[in-house]
Amino acid sequence: MSRIGKKPIPIPDGVKVSLSGTTISVEGPVGKLAWTFRPEMTVQVDTGAKLVVVTRKGDERLDRALHGLTRSLIANMLQGCLQGYMRALEVYGVGYGVQLQGKKFTVNCGKSHPVVFDVPAGLVVEVQTPQARGETEPARFTVKGADKQAVGEFAARVRKSRPPEPYKGKGIRYTGEYVRRKVGKAFAGAGA
Repeated sequence: MSRIGKKPIPIPDGVKVSLSGTTISVEGPVGKLAWTFRPEMTVQVDTGAKLVVVTRKGDERLDRALHGLTRSLIANMLQGCLQGYMRALEVYGVGYGVQLQGKKFTVNCGKSHPVVFDVPAGLVVEVQTPQARGETEPARFTVKGADKQAVGEFAARVRKSRPPEPYKGKGIRYTGEYVRRKVGKAFAGAGA
């Protein structure tokens, strides 16, 4: 039995969970999410005890693999609809910056053209204004939303437009991410 899969998921106050066939819907103060789980799994919602229990129908290898996954994804949905998820990123580099105009998120990161992203529905991008930070500080922005996968995917797509490079550290990185730095090439005649 999966140690993660057999743990019941408590339903927090302020979150409504409904089940329709193989589709589970979660609604909370941050947002509303729905997900269709695999037919090998059985999900039961106990509103009296305020618990969601995930069980598997068989003991095949696929069933065992899906058991803990299904439980984790439903727990992430509950937490996302209650509190939401956030990824904070920083942009390092001279002339590098970000702008938000409506649902268009523009990144200037040393390319010949600005990279423009469409902000997906259900996500909120907040850009820290330049007046609030000093001249030497990097540009900062956060991606927020109820769907953990959507928040992480959008943040990763933005970071991929200019990942941090190891020599000067320029690029887009997650807040708190450690970038291993390399020493640049030494002059050929310096050691002689």
